[in-house]
Amino acid sequence: MTTGGVLVHGEDLQGEDLCHQGWLACTAHPPLSGWGKFDQDVWELYHLERDRAQSKDLAEQEPARLEELKFLWYYYAGVHNGLPLDDRTALEQVLAERPHAATERDRYVYFPNTADVPEEGGVRITGRSYTIAAGVQLDSADAQGVLYAHGGVAGGHSLYIKDGRLRYAFNWVGTHVQDVAADRDITPGEHVYTADFSMTGKNDDPAMPGFAGTLTLYMDDQQVGRGEIVTQPGVFCLVGDGICVGRDSASPVTPDYRSPFRFTGGTIDKVIVDVSGQPYIDHEAQVRAWFMRD
Repeated sequence: MTTGGVLVHGEDLQGEDLCHQGWLACTAHPPLSGWGKFDQDVWELYHLERDRAQSKDLAEQEPARLEELKFLWYYYAGVHNGLPLDDRTALEQVLAERPHAATERDRYVYFPNTADVPEEGGVRITGRSYTIAAGVQLDSADAQGVLYAHGGVAGGHSLYIKDGRLRYAFNWVGTHVQDVAADRDITPGEHVYTADFSMTGKNDDPAMPGFAGTLTLYMDDQQVGRGEIVTQPGVFCLVGDGICVGRDSASPVTPDYRSPFRFTGGTIDKVIVDVSGQPYIDHEAQVRAWFMRD
């Protein structure tokens, strides 16, 4: 911090500081995100040239100097884009609309053997229903591995095959892994394996904010698994763990497997993620048409 400069508080500091000509004016904003009421913050004043330990608050003895430094703080905060002051809750921040690198559309197509797609450039499932459909050719009933993975240990979801069963895992903010497994074994041949999430609304539990709904697994047009899950309210991970097909790069979405848990025992044509909100069972024929080869 240099004389005459401004330190606009970060989320961890929760306060405003300004040094000017050997004096420091500062305030500690209540560490309750969403508190607001910046006009009620109590300012302190220290003469750093004589009191580097900031042991004596001179705000009452030097009210004019304190007002001058407060004015300078707001002036420089405006110059350096520190305004408006913002102490929204973490949930409010992650739910705020932000620019997105990908063009908004109802359907996203992902292929195996390609680089991971960064989350900022991929499909957004927050607060919406979605369908993940993987077109696969199984050479044997021993096929296993990740079909589609998005995110990682800090949050994400994965559609995969293990121990002869189709499975889906949703990792809520790295604290709750919600699993849905098929009730029957896979069989060799061409198949469409699908995880369909039908959102019913916001979750009422304040300890687990997000969006509640039903996750249904399909093998072709047959329902093989079903469970209630809560999807997390924000992004999974803007850096590191992206979207991949045929493996789970970086950290694993679920402790049920070790990364990358590459898909073996068959081939993946492609994976299509549909966020139109149309239930899978109502457009199953269309989903199958997506995977028809010329």
